[in-house]
Amino acid sequence: MPALACCVDSAVSPPPYAFASWDSSLPAINAAASGDWSAFHSSLLYRVDGWGAPYFTVNSNGNIAVRPYGPNTLAHQEIDLLQVVKRTSDPKISGGLGLQLPLIARFPDVLKNRMDSLQSSFDYAVRCHGYESHYQGVFPVKCNQDRFVVEDIVKFGSGYRFGLEAGSKPELLLAMSCLSGGSPDALLVCNGFKDMEYISLSLIARKLHLNTVIVLEQEEELDTLIDAHRKLGVRPVLGVRAKLRTKHSGHFGSTSGEKGKFGLTTTQILRVVRKLQQCEMLDCLQLLHFHIGSQIPSTALVADGVGEAAQIYCELVRLGACMRVIDIGGGLGIDYDGSKSQNSDISVGYSLQEYASAVVEAVKLVCGGKGVKHPIICSESGRAIVSHHSILLFEAVSASSLHSRQIISPGELQSFLDDLTGESLADYDNLSAAALRGEYDNCLLYAEQLKLHCVQQFKEGSLGIERLAAADALCELLSKAIGVSDPIATYHVNLSVFTSIPDFWGIGQLFPIVPIHRLDEKPSVRGIISDLTCDSDGKIDKFIGGESSLPLHELAEGGGGGYCLGMFLGGAYEEALGGMHNLFGGPSVVRVAAAAATQGDGFAVTLASPGMSCGEVLRVMQYEPAAMFRTLKRRLDEYCDDGDDAGAAKAGLANGLARCFNNVPYLSSPELCSLTAAEAVNDGGYGHGYFSDDSLESSGESIGSEEDHWSHILA
Repeated sequence: MPALACCVDSAVSPPPYAFASWDSSLPAINAAASGDWSAFHSSLLYRVDGWGAPYFTVNSNGNIAVRPYGPNTLAHQEIDLLQVVKRTSDPKISGGLGLQLPLIARFPDVLKNRMDSLQSSFDYAVRCHGYESHYQGVFPVKCNQDRFVVEDIVKFGSGYRFGLEAGSKPELLLAMSCLSGGSPDALLVCNGFKDMEYISLSLIARKLHLNTVIVLEQEEELDTLIDAHRKLGVRPVLGVRAKLRTKHSGHFGSTSGEKGKFGLTTTQILRVVRKLQQCEMLDCLQLLHFHIGSQIPSTALVADGVGEAAQIYCELVRLGACMRVIDIGGGLGIDYDGSKSQNSDISVGYSLQEYASAVVEAVKLVCGGKGVKHPIICSESGRAIVSHHSILLFEAVSASSLHSRQIISPGELQSFLDDLTGESLADYDNLSAAALRGEYDNCLLYAEQLKLHCVQQFKEGSLGIERLAAADALCELLSKAIGVSDPIATYHVNLSVFTSIPDFWGIGQLFPIVPIHRLDEKPSVRGIISDLTCDSDGKIDKFIGGESSLPLHELAEGGGGGYCLGMFLGGAYEEALGGMHNLFGGPSVVRVAAAAATQGDGFAVTLASPGMSCGEVLRVMQYEPAAMFRTLKRRLDEYCDDGDDAGAAKAGLANGLARCFNNVPYLSSPELCSLTAAEAVNDGGYGHGYFSDDSLESSGESIGSEEDHWSHILA
């Protein structure tokens, strides 16, 4: 019987590693050998200059760097993301914060630059087109309700009269509170379905001298509003949301058009106008709102929708309403893949300036033609404002490939071959003959048949598990020799897709995912990403560029070795939509500001919030961690009472239980796992709380505080 060597030696050598379609359009990458690889090649490979400009780049160290001031960022002002991870995750004894990954890093300077850029784009369009009013935006807080994000937006936008939009009672309460410290002219736009309490709260906001506008989403809301107005004695400022005919295709356009979820038809708008006339309240109607969907792909569609809405606005003026504002809603898209495509849900074919010009020109054209005074232009551009400023950072803890461990010794191989009989033996003989003839397609065919016959024998009980493993190893060895072995590896990451990237799981939204370091090395593996959850959907196997795998670097021997990846452009919606699948709570969050001085590493962590502990996650599901601990402590007392040092053993186990309640649900490093319960409780670094700007001392409480942190076991 011929040995396997005749098959392998007759086969061709494996071809050099290629990046499939990633390489096909990037000749510079094709030409680069491993030794010639540079950060420039990685920037091309991962399209960083496409989706990342002007806020992200690959620096000379091969790390992703944040450019906090966009195009005005100087070289020494760039913030190395790997240094942010080190500063955040290093132990406190080493000068770090001792937080665990996954981590959300927020960059308020990027947020401010996005707001400045949006405002300046509209200001420029107003000047260029001779528009006789101004632009003032509002931020829809549903995009990211985090206190510090909203407070930053109010602070950064105060000089622009930048306001907030709320769609629920809790959002309205936080908007009222935050805008109390903002510009008195900033709009507070109240959208969403409304009951008496919502409308009454909106009227109270107006009584507090907040520039509040109640937008009617349904015709029935007007009766409730009139009733609340009479009871509270507060005269409202009203808007109506128009259900336009203009819509765009794709997932994000499903809320637009005549069958959209929100808004009033032209017939309903006319009935609202007549009812307001009857109640002598038509002067209260001052704003027209519409929304044709997120991620509007082209300025032609923008202009079409704005033009239609401007016609309705002018008709409302003709009917006697005291119109002042046209609110064009959301829709300003961002380019998630850098393709600048007008035919994609994850890209847009225009810049901020082109968007602003299209809006201003469309409103001016209609209002000028009707002789109507130019209205204030308002937009609710949440995604475009907050997406860039937030980065999700996570770590690969291991990697596996279907065939990566299929190793067989010559002795094991020969023993396997000697035991082959019947159809399996015929398959091997055919495989050997095909290899000698150089018929590599037939080799693969016979190898697959051999494996199938071996599997069938195993199911029948006539083949042992060692022989089945040998068949797998033989087929893999042959595939590698021919050069067609499956190169896709699975990278296991310390993350929950459901918690941190819910839009990928829910609607197939793609985000740029890139290693944040080692980008001066040529990646040698293609991989998909698998998370910690016990769910087959907990994986990422689609990436920008239409790819089903991602170029990655080999992990250090024995595990992840600190291999960090970042998901970018996820600052909108992901945190608000994230669930509690497998009870993985939210990740840690840090706020990173560019340092004022030019020395050092160029940044300062001004705020840090540890991720939710296991106890805090359990509280969300109505469990009582302290009571749970007492139950388990009683079990310890009952069942762990053997040996001379049983007391010490029980105390150690109890400490371990308390530690688990106080630590985060994600995988921990050995150093963190070795903390005692006393350290976990007293250190304050593992409960869900915020650190102060300067000292970074925890002000949050760990779980079980009402029970003295279960200190009775820690003496």
